Amino acid sequence: MKTEDRWFEDYEIGEARTTVGRTITEADIVLHAGQTGDFFPHHMDAEWMKTQPAGQRIAHGTLILSVAVGMTAGDINPQSMSYGYDKIRFIKPVFIGDTITVRAEITEKSDHKRMPQTHGYVHELVTVTNQHGETVLVLTHLYLVNKKGG
Repeated sequence: MKTEDRWFEDYEIGEARTTVGRTITEADIVLHAGQTGDFFPHHMDAEWMKTQPAGQRIAHGTLILSVAVGMTAGDINPQSMSYGYDKIRFIKPVFIGDTITVRAEITEKSDHKRMPQTHGYVHELVTVTNQHGETVLVLTHLYLVNKKGG
């Protein structure tokens, strides 16, 4: 990881980055179930899932969300912090053995309503695809970013 000061003014609409792939494993699913307490049979019961339309266990949506966001967190910016996530949509299931890739694109910038001279928001559209190029998850990641001279 590298540390780099990027101020609100430094971000440009349309700039994007794409991660390398990461394969989702059974261990990922089991660990996530243990961490969250979500042992729903869609994630844990291989035999039952054989009788369901998906035909196999699916990864937790929150697991894919967590992994995808982590995949984009390669740089540390002391001038920015995560403000949250909006419009989270689980588009398609992710199965054990699927490899996901993440594209993050700056789509919007806006001033902070109470502190417009010193802070702004940067909106990043995060799109997660599987090895077939199918979109499996989308969300908007919001960053609170310091302005220069603020």
